[in-house]
Amino acid sequence: MYLRTTKRKNKDGSVVEYFQLAHNERHPVTRKPVAKIIHNFGRTDQLDRDQLVRLCRSIARVCDLTVVDLHSGDQDSKKIDGYLAEGLKIDRTVELGLVLAIEALWDKIGLRKTLCDIAMVNKLPQCYERALLAMTANRLCTPDSKLGVWDRWLDTVYLPTCKELQLRHMYEAMDMLHAHCTEVEETVFFHVANLFNLEVDLIFYDTTTASFTTDYEDDADDPDVSLRQFGHSKEGTWSTQVVVALAVTREGIPVRSWVLPGNTTDVNTIEQVRSDLRGWSLGRAMFVADSGMNSQDNRTELSRACGKYMLACRMANVAEIKLDVLSKRGRYTVFKDNLQAKEVIVGDGVRRKRYILCFNPKEAERQRKHRGEVVTLLEQELESHPNGDASAQWAIELLASRRYKRYLRVTKAGLIRIDRGAVRQAAKYDGKWVIETNDDTISLEDAAMGYKSLMVIERCFRSLKRTQIKMTPMYHWLSRRIESHVKICVLALMIERLAERSCGQPWSKIRRSLKKLQVTKFFDLNHRVCLRNEIPADTRKILKKLSINPPKQLVSLEKTT
Repeated sequence: MYLRTTKRKNKDGSVVEYFQLAHNERHPVTRKPVAKIIHNFGRTDQLDRDQLVRLCRSIARVCDLTVVDLHSGDQDSKKIDGYLAEGLKIDRTVELGLVLAIEALWDKIGLRKTLCDIAMVNKLPQCYERALLAMTANRLCTPDSKLGVWDRWLDTVYLPTCKELQLRHMYEAMDMLHAHCTEVEETVFFHVANLFNLEVDLIFYDTTTASFTTDYEDDADDPDVSLRQFGHSKEGTWSTQVVVALAVTREGIPVRSWVLPGNTTDVNTIEQVRSDLRGWSLGRAMFVADSGMNSQDNRTELSRACGKYMLACRMANVAEIKLDVLSKRGRYTVFKDNLQAKEVIVGDGVRRKRYILCFNPKEAERQRKHRGEVVTLLEQELESHPNGDASAQWAIELLASRRYKRYLRVTKAGLIRIDRGAVRQAAKYDGKWVIETNDDTISLEDAAMGYKSLMVIERCFRSLKRTQIKMTPMYHWLSRRIESHVKICVLALMIERLAERSCGQPWSKIRRSLKKLQVTKFFDLNHRVCLRNEIPADTRKILKKLSINPPKQLVSLEKTT
C-alpha cells in the first residue's frame, strides 16, 4: 500500500495532480502488477496537507512506526511536520542528554564567551573553545585521554559543533587555556557568583596530590618540565606527583585551583594562594584543614603566611582539649542540619586559643549504637574462648584489628579482656569535634560550619580523583599540559556542583537520568535524519530544573544531495 500522485492534463494545457491511496495486485491473466485505487484524496492544490499529516501520525502511532517529514521542497525554510518514511535505515544511537546539559551550563556560566573572546583577541581559531568543551564534557561522561576524546568518545555523543575538531586542536586549546587560566578562572567565577548568588565572604581551600607512574622526577630548573617531583602523597605513599590546591566556596563551588611541584608542603602553598586571591575582593580567605595539619609549627607558619586558619583537632591527643574544652559547661547554640556548637576560650594574652566545640546528636547516637555492636561482638568472641589467652591466634587478630583493639586490654596474667574504661572514654567523644581558629571575627555559626565545608572540599577531591571526573591517571609530562589538564577537571567540577545545586540531587543521579535522552541517526540516499527518543519523566524534570528547553523530536535533518 502506498500513496501515489497522478496527473491529468486539461484542454487549456494546465496540469492537475491528485493524491491516491493504492496498492498493487497481479492481473489474473497477464500476471503483471496493476495499481488498484483504494481511496482518492483529491487535488493536491485543494487538499489540506495538515489533515494528511495527522493521518500519517495516527497510522504511525497504531503501527509503532517512525515518522519523519521528507516533504519535497525547500527544507531549509519549511517546518518539518511528519511523513511516514519507509526507506530510512538506522545508523546508530548516541547520547544527547548529558552533553546537552553540560553545553547549556557551559554557555550559562560564560565559558563560551570568555574563551571565544580570548581566541579572537589573540587571533586563535574559535574551534579551541569547542575543543575545551569536548574535553570538559568528557570528564563528566566517560573520562578518557585527549586522543580518546577525539578518536572514540565524540562518535558516541551528539555534539555536532565538535565534529570537525582535529587532535591537534585539543592540545593547542590546552596551551591557550594555560596561557590565560587566571583570566578564565576569575571571569567565570564572578559571573557564576552573580548568576547563582553565591556567598563568597568565606573561602575554604585544601590540597591533594596526583601521582604519576614514572620512576624519575622532573628537572626542577626546567620551566617546561618541572612539576613532577617525589613526595608523600595523601594516600600515604612515596611517589612522583604534583600537588593540587583548590579553593572553594562554602557550597563547594570552585573558586580557583593551583598546580604545584610534588615536593611542595602544605604550609608552603599558603603564601601563593593568599597572594593570588588577594586581588579578587573575596572578603577573607581562611585556611581550613583536617587534624593532620594541626601542629604548633604549622600553626605558626599559617599565621605568618595566611593570617587566618581553622584547623580540626585530635581531641584524644591534646591534654587541654580533654581537660578544658570537652569538660566546659554551658549550653550549645543550635544551628541548622542538626548542628550544635559552643565557644571555648583557653588561656590569656599571646597564649590565648579559641576553640569551637561542635556536637551532632544524630551522629552521637549512630556512634553509640556502633560501639555497642562492637562490644557485643567482642563479648561473644571472648565467651567462645573461656581461657582468654592473649597469645592465641584469635586474640592476636583481635588486637591487630583497627575496629576492635581500642576496646581491648591484656592483663598482667596474659589474658585478653574488654577495656571498660576505654569504652566509657570513647563515649565522651560521640558526635563531637573540635575546631581551633585564630580568627576572633568569624561568627560561631561560620566556624561551626567550617568543618562541614572542609568535608565539601574532601568530596570535591573525591570526585576529581576517583568517583566521577577521574583526574588521574595523567598521561602528560609537559608542565603546561599537566596544569591545563587539572584546570579542565576543575571546570568539570564546577559544572557538576552547579548542576547538583540547581537540581538538589547528586551528580550520579543527574547523570543517570540525562543518559536516558538519546538521539537515533537515520539515513537514506538523500537525507540524514536525527530523532530523539521520548523524554522520560525524570529526565524532563532535570532539564526543567536546569532551565533547559527539551529538544524537538526531529533534532536535525540534512540533505546529502
